[in-house]
Amino acid sequence: MGQVGDREGQRQVLLKTLEVIEKVKKPGEVWHLPFTWPEEPKKTDWQPPEMSPLIKFYLEDIKKARREEEGQVVKTKS
Repeated sequence: MGQVGDREGQRQVLLKTLEVIEKVKKPGEVWHLPFTWPEEPKKTDWQPPEMSPLIKFYLEDIKKARREEEGQVVKTKS
């Protein structure tokens, strides 16, 4: 919810999120908050050195879904 150590920035994100929660009218509604990350995604340095247990558990499923999305794997009927 913001840069590490940026308490005010994190507070602003939280307050805007709560504001949107008050205004949302139906499930699945999408609101875009007026915040941008100051770094390019590939240059961010916040990822931990080891992948999370959930990612590790689902890694092969994630890779398969990405290949299917790119058209590299043809789905078979069950």
